[in-house]
Amino acid sequence: MNTVADNLIALLTVFGIFVVVTFPSLLGIAHERRIDRQIRTAHRIMASSPRR
Repeated sequence: MNTVADNLIALLTVFGIFVVVTFPSLLGIAHERRIDRQIRTAHRIMASSPRR
């Protein structure tokens, strides 16, 4: 039974490290997608408005 608990703790540790390592890059991807969406929206607004 002790082996099962040790394996579970090791698995959770590896999963926790994986989350800590990948979280910043996932935040960066989400941030860049939001900026790209804002740029596309601004481009559409600029293209559809009449020029003076």
